[in-house]
Amino acid sequence: MKTKNINASVKLFCLPFAGGHRYSYREYVENAPPFLNIIPLEYPGRVSRMQDPLITNIDDLVEDIYIQITSKLDQSQYAIYGHSMGGLVASLLTRKLLENNYKPPLHLFITGTSGPSSESRFDKIRHLLPQDEFIQEMKELDGIPHEILENDELLSYFGPILRADFEACETYKHIEGEPYNIPMTVITGTEEDMKMDDIYLWQKETTFPVEFRQMPGKHFFIFKYPHEIIKIISKTLLSYE
Repeated sequence: MKTKNINASVKLFCLPFAGGHRYSYREYVENAPPFLNIIPLEYPGRVSRMQDPLITNIDDLVEDIYIQITSKLDQSQYAIYGHSMGGLVASLLTRKLLENNYKPPLHLFITGTSGPSSESRFDKIRHLLPQDEFIQEMKELDGIPHEILENDELLSYFGPILRADFEACETYKHIEGEPYNIPMTVITGTEEDMKMDDIYLWQKETTFPVEFRQMPGKHFFIFKYPHEIIKIISKTLLSYE
């Protein structure tokens, strides 16, 4: 799968999961090899963008990220990585970049989510759950510290962010499009609450054979294997030499 010569430096734009922020990928930055320039992007309403209103529509969120990423694109080659909600945003963002004639990413890396056309995202409408049920759902995802979920002050900050992000995903209506001509790697956890058929729907999004992988763990297995995931990403990108 040789396509383009890789430059000395490749930008890896990282899109956070629901409730995540730019620092969610700090261990990925720490484990990255010298040639990989990791650039985490920030959704509105958190950390460096706390004054910006939260977005509850996925198309508006993609537009926000599109404005960010196009201001950072240059002659460097780049790839896009997203976990969970970030994976959906990554796919929609890629389509928007191609529609506007931007240079395509070398590769898409997706973790922790089913294909965009999956109907399973509607199985659980988390953003409308009563508070006690919402907290229990967050605990089962096993990625949010329990001290946050059991602290009213912290929950008053993180709760609206999580609900807004879930609403953006849970109200997304998929529109079939032509598959893009970009290689893709999809990694999921062995204990995630997803059917393999839904994960394999990613193949509909690209003309390249998708590389499907699994790692031990639940939805936030990415926190347990930052070194391994960065190694997969790095090795894949180096294969374009």
